[in-house]
Amino acid sequence: MTAASPASPGAGSVPALVAPSLFVRMVFRPMTKVLNPLIVKLAGRRRFAMAAQIQHVGRRSGKVYVTPATAHVHGDVILIALTFGSQSDWSRNVRAAGGCTIRINGRTYHATDPHFLSREEAGPLLKAAFSPMQRVGTRMLGVRQFLRLQAMPAGS
Repeated sequence: MTAASPASPGAGSVPALVAPSLFVRMVFRPMTKVLNPLIVKLAGRRRFAMAAQIQHVGRRSGKVYVTPATAHVHGDVILIALTFGSQSDWSRNVRAAGGCTIRINGRTYHATDPHFLSREEAGPLLKAAFSPMQRVGTRMLGVRQFLRLQAMPAGS
């Protein structure tokens, strides 16, 4: 069974409802109000592989938001671990807009064509983009879904 199905052009794919793991809900979610403002200042910088900066536009507000997330580039593809599931506000914003801007390891990318992938579907790309320790980390956190985007370096 697939975790994604086709949707209208530009909207990406419609994800299966995937909630965060119990561990993430009980431990990480309560800390996000405190940690996210700190992590977002470091996210996306060179040598800070722990997090990237996802810049997205609110679906209803039109406001620009910056959210930290675990993301890696492999070729012209960006893979983002959906630690908080596919129903997080930022992932819904990216899907609705058909893309976002991502800063990873000091480089900025325009990312388009969002598709939600199950862990199984993301397997080969996950192995290529994430280190063995990072893959273990996503498994320990119970990440079951990933967001795949087409990447083009900003300014290209």
